[in-house]
Amino acid sequence: MDLNTLRHSCSHVLAEAVKKLWPDTKLAIGPAIEDGFYYDFDKKEPFSDEDLLSIEQEMKKIIARDEPFVREEMNKAGALELFKSLKESYKIELIQGLADNKVSIYKTGNTFLDLCRGPHIKSTGQIKAFKLLSVAGAYWHGIETNPMLQRIYGTCFDTSQELEEHLKNLEEAKLRDHRKLGPSLELFDIYHEEAGAGLVFYHPKGALLRTIIEDYEKKEHLKRGYEIVITPHIMKSDLWKKSGHYDYYKDNMFIFNADEQEYVLKPMNCPGHILIYKSKIRSYKDLPIRYFELGTVYRREKAGVLHGLLRVRGFTQDDAHIFCLPEQLGEEIKKIIDFVFDTMKIFGFEEMSIELSTRPEKYIGSFDDWKLATSALEDVLKEKKLTYEVNVGDGAFYGPKIDIKLKDALKRTWQCATIQCDFALPKRFNLAYIDAQGKERQPIMLHRVLLGSLERFIGALVEQYKGQLPLWLAPTQVLLIPLKDTVYSYAQEVKEKLEKNNIRVGIDLRNETLDKRIRNAELEKIPYCLILGEREAKQGQVSVRKKGSGDQGAVALDKFIEQLNSQIDEHK
Repeated sequence: MDLNTLRHSCSHVLAEAVKKLWPDTKLAIGPAIEDGFYYDFDKKEPFSDEDLLSIEQEMKKIIARDEPFVREEMNKAGALELFKSLKESYKIELIQGLADNKVSIYKTGNTFLDLCRGPHIKSTGQIKAFKLLSVAGAYWHGIETNPMLQRIYGTCFDTSQELEEHLKNLEEAKLRDHRKLGPSLELFDIYHEEAGAGLVFYHPKGALLRTIIEDYEKKEHLKRGYEIVITPHIMKSDLWKKSGHYDYYKDNMFIFNADEQEYVLKPMNCPGHILIYKSKIRSYKDLPIRYFELGTVYRREKAGVLHGLLRVRGFTQDDAHIFCLPEQLGEEIKKIIDFVFDTMKIFGFEEMSIELSTRPEKYIGSFDDWKLATSALEDVLKEKKLTYEVNVGDGAFYGPKIDIKLKDALKRTWQCATIQCDFALPKRFNLAYIDAQGKERQPIMLHRVLLGSLERFIGALVEQYKGQLPLWLAPTQVLLIPLKDTVYSYAQEVKEKLEKNNIRVGIDLRNETLDKRIRNAELEKIPYCLILGEREAKQGQVSVRKKGSGDQGAVALDKFIEQLNSQIDEHK
């Protein structure tokens, strides 16, 4: 049985139950989504936790009756009359927006019906395992000026075992939620009313984590022949009109006026890299040219879709643009894919999924160029024998793309790396190189990110490791705990020696018990604690405690440093 069909059918049972319990409630929409379904309702009083339990009980009654899903078709006028008689204003609006004159509805039981294209399962009795999860607010059509509806989320599986496993994962996900762990570990916070929504503030530990990631990326890009560039945060709107972003992303751009000129807070980095490419004449011998930038961009996301580090208004991309010859295209795509896999492995993500996204309805460039660009990406995936799915119509407006999504410890997918093949922007900006015969030719442009948004990737890291970051990424790698005032001077010696060996170290000098200081280090998820007493000071040793493993015994300081640096160098 198709899981999406099952879940969509379960959302209809949810709607029937709500109408049974609160007949005046108006129905909006109820689609299947990843891992479940939801239904939006217009109800005066908010749904309570007790209400969800009542709705579940009513749904179980409907399922027990094994009511068939019966499809009926009618013309648009007939459907409008029907839903006007039911006073379902949201359904009326949906029908009015339909281009087709044929409208389908589904009936269950004696009294319930809903506007729906289908398909559905045969009957409600086929629903074996479901659970209502939560209630949230949602604007009709996602537009803030529209009425606020109540959205009930639920999930549904073929078997009770699958449902139980999913519910356990949801509980585990709560413990890993970066929106809670980030502030509690003093990495970052987002919700400053004085500053505005969707803007990230990195605290010292979070800024250090981000710097470690950035430094690693810079080093790896330089090793692979990339050149680091930096472009302005604001540029004239004329540039974005030329690139096409103004037409396609205007509603998501921050636009302002200065000196009688319209400017844009950049939502992308590509036009800036294009201008650097155009700054002088290029020869075919210069290509490929690979520009890399840790570029901060800004997008005017709606308040209702902001979500922790996953959806913010200001974020930094590890963005690169490669200008290459046609005969270099396949090899450059291969190198990017290898770079992505190598990088994800270093950060501890072994499992990934791949999508090839094709030409959307609104696009720039010629059909032939799109065909060439799509073939170039697909040919590499086939040559490398990589499994992928085709995501029809989800490419960027200027070119098709490969999306590489990582899977975390709970098998959830996170969008990170993307590779986009672009013939259109080089043509719009008249990009050129001089070929071997002295003629001007147009280069091909690849857009790519590895980690994607650093914010989203940091969120994924925090959740992957439940806040217990790998040693090489931990903002504080070692915490010193001196037992007495008499060993403070030795603690300072240890601290200085660790720092000289590039080990990030803190020291807890509070007048607290040893157990309390160790417990605090555990809560802060610091990989190692070094307990320093008079015996350790006399013998030049440290007593080592490793998070998750407890007491490791005493060891010479030099040996501990050697062991630690070995782990750090291997990115363990």
